[in-house]
Amino acid sequence: MLQSSENSFNQKPGVPASNPNAYNQVKTVTAPVDQATIGRTLVIKGEISGSEALYIDGRIEGKIIMPDSRVTIGRNGRVDASIQAREVVIMGKVAGNIECSDRVDIRAEGSVSGDISTSRISVEDGAALKGGIQVRSEGKANKHEQKQEQPKAMAATASA
Repeated sequence: MLQSSENSFNQKPGVPASNPNAYNQVKTVTAPVDQATIGRTLVIKGEISGSEALYIDGRIEGKIIMPDSRVTIGRNGRVDASIQAREVVIMGKVAGNIECSDRVDIRAEGSVSGDISTSRISVEDGAALKGGIQVRSEGKANKHEQKQEQPKAMAATASA
């Protein structure tokens, strides 16, 4: 008796069977990270907080507190608020301070008027930025290196 080498019982997992009637377990794919959207015609005054990604294409006045999430200000977005988030992407206009634990990305059409405190920052050509920037270092090794370099810098300024 001849046996086919393409027997579905001998196949490796993840490889589709050559027989279209053979049973293959369907892998369920989880939905991408949930994202809330504030539409173009919406105006919100007050405090917004949560744990999912937020896309703003409308107008916000107040405070945005999303410490574990990404906040994206769309091209039509206008934010007159302080922002606390893990990551902030700006394509619209922001007037207020930004405190970010990971990264701030100001795109070419974006503008920020306020102070920024972050670990990483990216500002594209054409973006407008008015305010101070504080880039924090990450990790204990970097803090240890800073402590060692600080006395040297003080000694250099003291002797000059």
